[in-house]
Amino acid sequence: MGSLNALDLSSVDTVNQLSPSSQPEALESWESFRQFWKAGNYEVGKRLGSTKQDGKYQLCVHPMFLHSNATSHKWVFGAIAELVDNAIDEVQNGATFVYIDKISNPRDGSPALLIQDDGGGMDREAVRRCMSFGFSDKQSKHAIGQYGNGFKTGCMRLGADVIVFTRNMKNRTLTQSIGLLSYTFLRQMGYERIVVPMVDYEFKSSTNTFGPILEHGKEQFASNLSMLLKWSPYGTEEELLQQFENIGHHGTRMVIYNLWLNNDGAMELDFDSDHEDIYINGHPKICKGGDSTKSSFHQHIANRYHYSLRAYLSILYWRLPQCFNVILRGTIVQHHNIVSDLKFPEIILYKPHQTGNTEVVVVTTIGFVKDAPNLGIEGYCIYHRNRLILPFWLGRKVTTGSVGRGVEGVLEANFVEPTHNKQEFEKTCLFQKLDDRLKQMKDEYWRLHCELIGYKAVRKTGLTPWQDFVVPKRKRSAKSGTGSQQGSNMKRKELTPPETDANHYGKSQPVVKRVENQMEDSRIRILMVENKRLQSKALDLEKQDKELNMKVQQLRIELQNAQHEYTLLLQESRSLPFNWLDYLL
Repeated sequence: MGSLNALDLSSVDTVNQLSPSSQPEALESWESFRQFWKAGNYEVGKRLGSTKQDGKYQLCVHPMFLHSNATSHKWVFGAIAELVDNAIDEVQNGATFVYIDKISNPRDGSPALLIQDDGGGMDREAVRRCMSFGFSDKQSKHAIGQYGNGFKTGCMRLGADVIVFTRNMKNRTLTQSIGLLSYTFLRQMGYERIVVPMVDYEFKSSTNTFGPILEHGKEQFASNLSMLLKWSPYGTEEELLQQFENIGHHGTRMVIYNLWLNNDGAMELDFDSDHEDIYINGHPKICKGGDSTKSSFHQHIANRYHYSLRAYLSILYWRLPQCFNVILRGTIVQHHNIVSDLKFPEIILYKPHQTGNTEVVVVTTIGFVKDAPNLGIEGYCIYHRNRLILPFWLGRKVTTGSVGRGVEGVLEANFVEPTHNKQEFEKTCLFQKLDDRLKQMKDEYWRLHCELIGYKAVRKTGLTPWQDFVVPKRKRSAKSGTGSQQGSNMKRKELTPPETDANHYGKSQPVVKRVENQMEDSRIRILMVENKRLQSKALDLEKQDKELNMKVQQLRIELQNAQHEYTLLLQESRSLPFNWLDYLL
């Protein structure tokens, strides 16, 4: 697979061996299918099925699969997030930014979406795996991607075509590759299998320029290049190669063009409403004006992330790597921590029961929404491996009335697995138990704290105690009785909700005074969790420091080798009959 210049995702045939379908239906007007949810109306030829090669049958991957595979993204921002995830995973290869912007297609002036990072880039084999289905070399537990499908689903959900430019240094060899994944090309040409035109270049130190890699001959290279020039936004090889000037020494640049239209015939992505943001065109949650209460609700991030890419990207990761920026339309996206939106926060530790010996502890921070507890904003932001999967998720809402109103929470649930589009979790027993536990947390928090935001205190008996709460134990009184009955009474007293513990607080104490001890306990728990987080961060920094020291040592060795090689070459040049170096000096 990695040795092909033109990648056929269903067999080892090259482009020259493939012929387009002779079906006239395949050449129908492409413009009539620019709406994403109608673009799957692809006329399948009669020859679609399996092919026989070397006595073995091989299944064909029809171009229609590009569209059907992309329908896993019901939400266009979810597709962009997949591509940003790939850039985040490149932090281990030196990436410091991912850049997202609108550019113009130089062929017809239509809007195109640019996504670029300065990571390690891809060598010839890696870019072919990227263009193929199901390949993934992200085995690290810290990597976000794992299925090898995000690039295809993300790009094809945003537009009909994408061209990829990538530059990589491997084994002291600098290469750059260009690949085209084009639904338009495949449909218009009537292909019945997915073909990806690709060309590769290698840096020649003798000429100080990039030269083509002709592994399969000049004719094969010229065939792939001609398809790139015909179907990409760039009409000459010079324009193609000029794109690498924006990449630098290493990185990847993607241009997604022929962007999809919505059901009303307008472009799905709105680049004009805010020149520092990208909106979803015509989204129903976009504020249309109104009174101040509605305006506060619409301006809250729980509402804005639905239609504003900047708002969504600001909460997409729980923690952004140090020295890494997400840049949207020329302006850095400021990271937004959901915990900072909470008042009267509590820390709850939840230990899910699962098979295996690994003990899992899930830290959940829960509280009321600042300045907007009565606006109906509530829910949990649930992350997986630092990536937001469910934003402001309500779960099963069984209670009625105002119970749970204005309660938000945030947690990282790495013990449950997300679906491949990273917009939901697999509906397993573990996730169902998490759902039940989070609902219980929210209801209990409301009953214990609702009077702090103006609601009548709930004095309900028989409440289920919070088994997972980390509560500092009270000292046993010297006057207390002995025996099992005494221990039982002490345990019940420790778990009594503050509203009903009249003996401890006194009936006539103000509400704020009654919760002072509780807030102090909350602050202690927050400091404990923050201390653990800082310890973990210190360990990560120590590990990074060791890795950087090793890299410095490696670079010093390479520098010494290069200096030694330079000395040898200089001595060799001086031994020549006529020394051009002395002449120039």
